Amino acid sequence: MSRQLRIEYPGALYHVTARGNERKAIFLDDLDRRRFIELLADGVERYSWRLYAYCLMGNHYHLLLETLRPELARGMKWLNSVYVQRFNRRRGRCGHLFGERYHSVLIEKDVHFLEVARYVVLNPVRAGLCELPQEYPWSSHRATSGLEEAPDFLAIDELLARFAGTSGQARLGYRSFCLEPAIESPWANLRGQIYLGSKGFAKRAAARGLLGRGEREIPHAQREPVPLSLADLFRRHGEKAIVVAYREHGYRLCDLARHLGCHYATVSRRLRRLELEKGSMS
Repeated sequence: MSRQLRIEYPGALYHVTARGNERKAIFLDDLDRRRFIELLADGVERYSWRLYAYCLMGNHYHLLLETLRPELARGMKWLNSVYVQRFNRRRGRCGHLFGERYHSVLIEKDVHFLEVARYVVLNPVRAGLCELPQEYPWSSHRATSGLEEAPDFLAIDELLARFAGTSGQARLGYRSFCLEPAIESPWANLRGQIYLGSKGFAKRAAARGLLGRGEREIPHAQREPVPLSLADLFRRHGEKAIVVAYREHGYRLCDLARHLGCHYATVSRRLRRLELEKGSMS
C-alpha cells in the first residue's frame, strides 16, 4: 500500500487535516473542542510550530502551520494520540477515533499563504454552518479579525502583515479578504496531491523528501510531481516508454497515440505486447 511522502524541514508551511474514522465525529461537544484547542496550544510550544489558522469541524479539523524545526510528524502523532486518549477516557470507550493518518500539503508560502488561510476559516461557511466566518466560534478567524483576544499560541502578526496600514486597518483588510469570493479553489493548482506551488518548488520539495529514504511505497505523483514529457520518456526508454508513460506517469492511450501519430487501438496492442514480454522475462 502506498503512503504519503512526508517532507519536513525548518520553515516548511503546511495545510494539515485529520478526519474521523469512517468520517464519524471527532468532536461531540464544546468540551471536546476546548480540550483539543488546549492540546493544540501545547503542541505549538512543544514542537516549535507557528500556527497561523485553524478550524474545528464536526468530523475533521484544519490547521495552517509552519515548522521552525522539522517535527510535523512527531507533533501530529502526539496531538492526535493524546486527544484520542482523553476522548476515550472521558466516554469509557476504546479504539480508533481518527481514520487514516493525517494529510498534509506543503505550501509555497510567498504564493499561496493568504488563500489557504482564507480557505481554512471559510470551511464552516461552505458547510452551511454559518453565513459569515466571524459567526463560527471554533476557528481562528475571530481572533485574527480582532473580534476577540488572540491567544498566545496563534501567530496572527505575520498574517496581518500581509495587509497594509495600522493593526486595526490590517484586521479590517483581513476581514474583507475573507469575504471576497475566491476566484478558484487553492487546490486547483495542487501538484502530486501534496505540493501547492510552482514546478520548481514541487521539484525541490520532492528531492528533499526522498533524500535518504526508499521510494517504493511512495506514490509516483509525489516522487515526481512535475511529470516528464513524452518526448523525454521516449528518449530515455525507447519503445518501453509506452508502458512507463501509461502505468507510471498517468498518460492516456490517446495522449500516446497523438505523440506517436497512430490510432489509440494500435497503442493499446503495443502496450499489451510489451507487458507480456516483460512478464515472460521476469
